[in-house]
Amino acid sequence: MADISIIVPIYNAEKYLKKCIDSLLNQTKKELEFILINDGSTDSTHDIIKKYKDKRIKYFKNKNQGIGKTRNFGIEKATGKYIMFVDSDDYLTETACEELYDKVIETKADLVICDFYKVYDDGSKEKIKLPSFKPTKLKDMPNMLLDVNLAPWNKIYKTKLIKDNNIKFVEGIKYEDVPFVAEAIDRATKIAKLDSYINYYVIHGNSETTVRDKRIFDILKIVDKVRTYFKSKKYMNDVVDRLTVRILTNYNIQQRNQKDKKVGMEFLDTSFAYLKKEVPDYKNNKYYENRSFLKRTIEKSKLLSKIYCKLYKNK
Repeated sequence: MADISIIVPIYNAEKYLKKCIDSLLNQTKKELEFILINDGSTDSTHDIIKKYKDKRIKYFKNKNQGIGKTRNFGIEKATGKYIMFVDSDDYLTETACEELYDKVIETKADLVICDFYKVYDDGSKEKIKLPSFKPTKLKDMPNMLLDVNLAPWNKIYKTKLIKDNNIKFVEGIKYEDVPFVAEAIDRATKIAKLDSYINYYVIHGNSETTVRDKRIFDILKIVDKVRTYFKSKKYMNDVVDRLTVRILTNYNIQQRNQKDKKVGMEFLDTSFAYLKKEVPDYKNNKYYENRSFLKRTIEKSKLLSKIYCKLYKNK
């Protein structure tokens, strides 16, 4: 049995895949298995993977099912004591697995979170430093849900945490990782922080991270799933409200990147209606305290948000 199973969902990643796989094979820690899942790629992904002969690679070629179902498939196939997720266009430092594994063993944690780099198209890098904390659990540190990124990468999970609690990615819609990470954080009996930049998160100019389309409405379903999950945990109410306001405010303003202006305006109508219903006092939410006067004035108003998105629409 490997110490760590690294799950890599892959869809048409021929431009970046080699760098990703090489970073995995070059890890200083060797007791690994790499679960590479080709999610119906139509480019040269298959040929790239087949060139690798490392016995630690477990390659699966499936029909296109989406990233949520693909990651769930990877979890089913994982045999390691711990699980990591790496996106096919991202990569790791050579010591990433060793550092995360050492930390999780040292602290006996169910989940360890680390710092990471954002890498842009021009090759520049930005260090993303997450708050440091001593080993803890969410009930003792509710703000963790706000302080860490709710993405599955830059983390190592005890496999038993994921499988015993049947924690799964939402299938069939975008932004599927948020409920998965939120539930993993909640169910972990101990969470630790590794103060080390070991994950490279690559952002492309025309990626799903930056370009918006009609699937933007999926974020409302995702927020609702998170709110439903935490509904009975009263000590999380304020944090979940703040998270709701933060996520929807960010996605409201991002409608300036919306391909279809009509879709963008419809989303703003729906999003503000959701905020008014679920967080009636949202205009006084703590999220806005650290926003400049101009930003929070625009962000609290549906009309001003619409005007902003029309005026500053990306070409």
